[in-house]
Amino acid sequence: EIANGDWSSDVCSSDLKERGFPLSFLLKFCAGPRQEGSISMKITDQVWEFAEPLVQACGCSLWDVEYVREGGEWFLRLYLDKEGGVDIDDCEAVSRAVDPVLDEKDPIPESYRFEVCSAGLERQLKRPSDFERYLGEPVLVKLYRPRDGQKEFPGRLVRYEDGAVTIEMRGREVTFDKAEVALVRLRVEF
Repeated sequence: EIANGDWSSDVCSSDLKERGFPLSFLLKFCAGPRQEGSISMKITDQVWEFAEPLVQACGCSLWDVEYVREGGEWFLRLYLDKEGGVDIDDCEAVSRAVDPVLDEKDPIPESYRFEVCSAGLERQLKRPSDFERYLGEPVLVKLYRPRDGQKEFPGRLVRYEDGAVTIEMRGREVTFDKAEVALVRLRVEF
């Protein structure tokens, strides 16, 4: 039996896995240091760690790593960025460089589809450095719950501080707390 509060990596990786707990449970609730090869290190973090230098060697930068379930299948996606834009040749080169390392490192126990994509013009902003890079640019803020009857707010990114996002919208500044923001993405204006 698992003692109250005893979530050691040994218990997580063997006992809970054998009991049929899903990988998402193990990754979310297993404690212990985040080190390479540890079940408690997020899959996306593991993949980022070994994929980033390979992506850079192909002349691109790694924008994001996503591991999601869609339509009953798991997808591992690398999102790329590059000055002047990412094309299909960049995606192919990165895929060919990363795929054998994924096979060797084997960070994902179940089957999945591997995709390499451009981050796109309307990319999602996640890290503080993303927000700093795009200050003054048009964005769309989506909320978990409606505020003043709406969940989507277009505007110009003014500030990002401790997770709070401030945009200029119709001549006034509006700030959204971290807890209410579902996502922020760039917005293309025509």
